[in-house]
Amino acid sequence: MTESPQTASTPSAAAPLLVVNGIEVIYNHVILVLKGVSLSVPRESIVAILGGNGAGKTTTLRAISNLLKGERGEVTKGSIELEGERIEALTPSDLVKRGVVQVMEGRHCFAHLTIEENLLTGSYTRTSKGEIAANLDKVYNYFPRLKTRRTSQAAYTSGGEQQMCAIGRALMSNPRLVLLDEPSMGLAPQIVEEVFNIVQDLNQKEKVTFVLAEQNTNMALKYADYGYIMESGRIMMDGAAKDLANNEDVKEFYLGMGGGERKSFKDVKSYKRRKRWLA
Repeated sequence: MTESPQTASTPSAAAPLLVVNGIEVIYNHVILVLKGVSLSVPRESIVAILGGNGAGKTTTLRAISNLLKGERGEVTKGSIELEGERIEALTPSDLVKRGVVQVMEGRHCFAHLTIEENLLTGSYTRTSKGEIAANLDKVYNYFPRLKTRRTSQAAYTSGGEQQMCAIGRALMSNPRLVLLDEPSMGLAPQIVEEVFNIVQDLNQKEKVTFVLAEQNTNMALKYADYGYIMESGRIMMDGAAKDLANNEDVKEFYLGMGGGERKSFKDVKSYKRRKRWLA
């Protein structure tokens, strides 16, 4: 487990697909939201970014996918690298062409379009009709429920079906890296399990790398290889998912197993673990 804020920690010996090095993000030129965030994402892995509302998870994903400008945000320090190449200056469209796709929190399906029409919007970077048809078949293979609802307007489908549609739409562009923001939000536990199982299948069978921003710490750590815990725009702790799931601090503050009333790592003055940026 690394303690350095300047160099991204390395979850494994594998060459990373994505490296975020000490980025700061400011909104409206004055509000500092991310404060030196560093993380590393190996190829073909599932990495979870965990924390409560306002921790900085969504902002971290938006910084990677360069979707900050729409909310008057910008990366002011640090760097983001995809396979060793800096990508902060690339447009979201350029990033999609390079295999980086974000599935937004809240799903954002086009309500007036059918499920299949929504899926096809994700193939705008593809020109081969054969490839588009093959990708559509692949999506239906992983999400058979979408095939049965393919002619239904998205507005009249369930939250789980819309989440599957949003992930399926991302898959239509043949991504290497999918940034998945709060996939469990608003879904029944059984549907959440189904969605995470499909994510795991896509990771193992299609070799898609996932970065999950998730409040459901227990579920995320069950499926992730590595995790980062955020609070107030900083990485507070990181480690292998199994290690985090068994960590007493994580159990108390994020898995609800401590029985206490403390809500934040910041409330504790004498916990054993040091914050990464103080080392």
